[in-house]
Parts: sequence; C-alpha cells; structure tokens
Amino acid sequence: MTRPETLRSNTQVMNRAALTKRIVGKLHRREAVVGGIGNSNWDLWAADPARPENFYMLGSMGLAAPIALGVALAQPDRRVLALEGDGSLLMQLGCLSTIAARAPRNLVIVVWDNAIYQITGGQPTPAAQSGTDWVAIARASGIAQSHWAADEAEFDALIETALTTDGPHLIAARIDDEPGRSQTDRDPVRFAQAFARAMALPVG
Repeated sequence: MTRPETLRSNTQVMNRAALTKRIVGKLHRREAVVGGIGNSNWDLWAADPARPENFYMLGSMGLAAPIALGVALAQPDRRVLALEGDGSLLMQLGCLSTIAARAPRNLVIVVWDNAIYQITGGQPTPAAQSGTDWVAIARASGIAQSHWAADEAEFDALIETALTTDGPHLIAARIDDEPGRSQTDRDPVRFAQAFARAMALPVG
C-alpha cells in the first residue's frame, strides 16, 4: 500500500484508548500484545482484561518494544505488537536499530505520541522541544515500513496492513493527554503465567 508522506504536524490528534480498542478488535489469531508502562497498558487492560495474550509492563519503562522483539523472534509465526509511549521509547531508542538489524517480519510497534511524560505530571519530553519525528528516526534506523497515522481511518488501514504483511512495522499516532480510565491489576506473576500459557498455544 502506497501512501503520501505524512509529517507529525499534519496528523490529527486522536484518543489513545479509542485507538487501543480498535487494535484489539482486529486481533483474531492469538496475536501477542505488549503494553508499555502507564497509560499504554491501562488502555490495553480496559480494552480486554481477560485476553491472556496481553502482556502488561508494570514499572519497566522503555522495554515494551525490546520485550516484543524477543517474543517475535521466539515465535515467528505469531504476530506481535508493542504499544509504547513516546517518553518510554526515548529511553530505549537504540532498540529501533536492533529491531531493524534482526528484521522480524511479525513485529508491529505502535508509538503513542502526546509529547509529555503523562503519568509523572505532564512534563514535556525533550522530543517535544526538538520536534522529534519518530517515523523519520525509525526509517533512518532501518525500519522502512514506518508511517504516521494521519487520522483514525489511516490508523485502521496501517494496522490492517501490519497484521497481514511482512514487517517490521512502526506506526506513530499523535494522541491527546486523556489519562487511562482504569489501572491494570498489580499482579505481575498472574500476568506472566497467563501470557506464558497463551504463548504455548498455536496461532489461531
């Protein structure tokens, strides 16, 4: 699918919780989803708390994409998604080069960009001050299938493409600063065990 280039400044500001629900609604083959800390996993929890293929990051900032990379490499037949905030990605920016080098065809990274550290008080990220373009960084790192979602319709199209074509893929979306409406249970052992059991099942 060929699309015109879409710069961050030309994208619509969307709602992270609504987009997360749209993602989960498209998952029908036991796809693994790693939710980054804070609102990224709170929205994933709210979208479907009973889904065992969801892995919720609790207190490990910046590791959603690296963990998703490990799952993708271990299970190449399973589509794996990482939902990561822009502030968290800043902490592990080098993982994009590693992902490009390993080139897992089944990995999808979704970057939620509201330009703030939301759960610590809404401080602006350095990327906000410099106008950092996540898609440009990802492409320069070697992830060719990297795109800004201009609006909800294009977000849907990008997700559908990422779920059905070879990657790795990176999709960046500008989001508002609405906080998560519910918080993930603080039960990492239960989540890890449920996720491990789900990963032992064949792709649906």
